[in-house]
Amino acid sequence: MAKILANDGISASGVEELEKYGYEVSTTNVAQEQLENHINTNEIDVLLVRSATTVRKDLIDACPSLKIIGRGGVGMDNIDVDYAREKGLHVINTPAASSASVAELVFAHLYGGVRYLFDANRQMPLEGETKFKMLKKNYAGGSELRGKTMGVIGFGRIGQETAKIALGVGMHVIAHDPFMDKAEVKVVLGNGTEVDVPVEMNSFESVLKEADFISLHVPAQDKPVIGKKELGMMKKGAGLINAARGGVVDEVALLDALESGQLSFAGLDTFVNEPKPAMKVLMHPSVSLTPHIGAATQEAQDRIGTELAQQIHAILG
Repeated sequence: MAKILANDGISASGVEELEKYGYEVSTTNVAQEQLENHINTNEIDVLLVRSATTVRKDLIDACPSLKIIGRGGVGMDNIDVDYAREKGLHVINTPAASSASVAELVFAHLYGGVRYLFDANRQMPLEGETKFKMLKKNYAGGSELRGKTMGVIGFGRIGQETAKIALGVGMHVIAHDPFMDKAEVKVVLGNGTEVDVPVEMNSFESVLKEADFISLHVPAQDKPVIGKKELGMMKKGAGLINAARGGVVDEVALLDALESGQLSFAGLDTFVNEPKPAMKVLMHPSVSLTPHIGAATQEAQDRIGTELAQQIHAILG
C-alpha cells in the first residue's frame, strides 16, 4: 500500500478519493527541517505540497522511497522539477483546478479598487460613526468596470478565466502572451449558454498603454515584469492587480507610482518576501491586500484534491 504525505494539507474529498484507491494518507504537517527524517522513517511514496513546503535537490537525494511529488496548484517554483524528473520521480500539479478561483479574486480586488473599498473598510470602523458624511463624500467618485479596458498579461488558464469574467462584466479585453498571437475564450453564462469570443492579442507595450486595469498572470521571474519604466507607460490613474507571484512587480516602484497618482490603486495577493511582506506595502492606503489566497476556495481545494488523487492513481495504479 502506497503511503502519501499531504504536508500542506489536502481537501477531505481528496483524502476520500485517495483512500478509495486504497492508499494510506497522512495530513500531518511536518516542519521543513524534519521532513527528510519523517519521509525516510515512514517510507513515504508520495509527497504532496502546496506553497509552504519546498522540495529541493537535497531532499530528493535524501529520500529514496519517494516516487511522486505533487503540487496542489499551478506554479512549481518550490520544487526542483527538472532534477526530480532526472532522478526518475514523477512530478505532478493541478494547473486547471484553481483558475476560476484566482480570476474571481482578481475581480474582488478590481471591484474593491474602483469603489475604494480597500480604504473604506479601514476608515469606517475608525470614523464612520463621527465622520459619515465626510467619508461618503471621499468615496463618492468611484467608477464602473463596464466599458473599461482590461489588460491581461500572461494568457494561460488563469489569464483566460480572468478575461472571461471581464467579458461577462462588459469590459473590452486585450492581452499579451509571448507564446500566443491569437486567442479565443469560451464564456459560459449561468443558464449554460456558451459564447466563443476572440480576444485581441497585443504587444506588451500596447497593453500597458491602452488598459485601464492590468492583471498579471505570469510565472515567477528572476526580475520584475512591472517596474518603474512599465508603470510609467501605463494610463494615468490605472489600477494594477498581482495575483500571480511575488516579485513580478517592483514594490518600491509601485508605491512611488501610487504616491504620484500614476496609479490609482493596486490589488496584491502575492508579495516579495512572503510570508513577511514589506510593512510599507501593507500600510499603504491605496493597496488592496489579501494573504496569497487566490486558489483558496473550497471548490478549488476540492478540485485540487480529486485531481491529484486521480493522477497519483494513474501513475501507481
